[in-house]
Amino acid sequence: MHRDTVPAHLVRLVRNSALRLGITPQEIALATGLEPAALADDLLRVPTAAINRIWELIFARSGDGAGLVVAGDVPLGSLHAWDYLVTTAPTLADGLREGARWITALTDPAVSLDVVEDGRHLTLHYHGLPFQDGVDREISVFALATFLQRMREAGGASAGPVRVAFAHPAPRRHRDLIDAFGTARIDFDQPTNAIVLLDAGQETATADPELARIMRRYVEMGLAAARPVPDWRDTFRAALAEALADDLLSLERVAGRLAVSPRTLQRRLSDRGTTWREEIDAVRHEQAARLLRDTRLPVQSIAARLGYADPRALRRAFQRWTGHTPDTYRKSAVPLTATAEHG
Repeated sequence: MHRDTVPAHLVRLVRNSALRLGITPQEIALATGLEPAALADDLLRVPTAAINRIWELIFARSGDGAGLVVAGDVPLGSLHAWDYLVTTAPTLADGLREGARWITALTDPAVSLDVVEDGRHLTLHYHGLPFQDGVDREISVFALATFLQRMREAGGASAGPVRVAFAHPAPRRHRDLIDAFGTARIDFDQPTNAIVLLDAGQETATADPELARIMRRYVEMGLAAARPVPDWRDTFRAALAEALADDLLSLERVAGRLAVSPRTLQRRLSDRGTTWREEIDAVRHEQAARLLRDTRLPVQSIAARLGYADPRALRRAFQRWTGHTPDTYRKSAVPLTATAEHG
């Protein structure tokens, strides 16, 4: 259901790091097609490709070490309910198992966590997604550093890991990784990314079984209610259709609905290979077809709704769009699916 998507709160976190690094909102919007408002709803799922584009911008700005930079500002709660699943479990091992079970609440469902216990040792394996060389390395560093931070906050990893493994090749220097993970035992070119801990079965300082139960239910409900974030063009066309319905169609008014300047709106349309006029034409085509198919409104009324002063203009446009007149289209369209309207 949530394939190839990540939750909006994760994108928001990475986006905020990009902004702190000096990457502009315009650069992010151009690279991802996302507006900040699209990330405000925690029930929204964003294409994984969008967060990868932000990581590309961060890597281009920071290079090696970008993963630790982003992981350096991930306070408890910024990973939403997933944070509390991990930190309120009775033991660190229990918390990591819950985190692995509900990984889709944190990231793309193709990402996986495996928890393996062997005597006093507990190993958390992180399997990320293949991506551009360098960028996927920093994402893996970010992931393991963030997981370790949550373990430490739960009080179950105060001594730090006894070993850290990365699937990517060794960098030229990795003193920063030794400092961040608290161990010199960091191996590269390993089968998976992993953190090995000792005594993870001890009760955590933040254990709260009742809160853990509530968070588990909250995560389950949130995943069931999640929905994809609207594409920028879908958002724009919805604003265009609203302006058309309100008889307030102008570049300035639609730009205002989208909280951008008219110039910015025109630039974004140009970046996507379209124009203001072409988009108006597309929305009129869509609306005209819907009204002809789903209502009994006369062509004259439909023309007026779509901003045409003369129904003949609509007839010419519809012939250009479809090769049919409005009347022949209406006769051949599927039966009415909506309550008939009368004009």
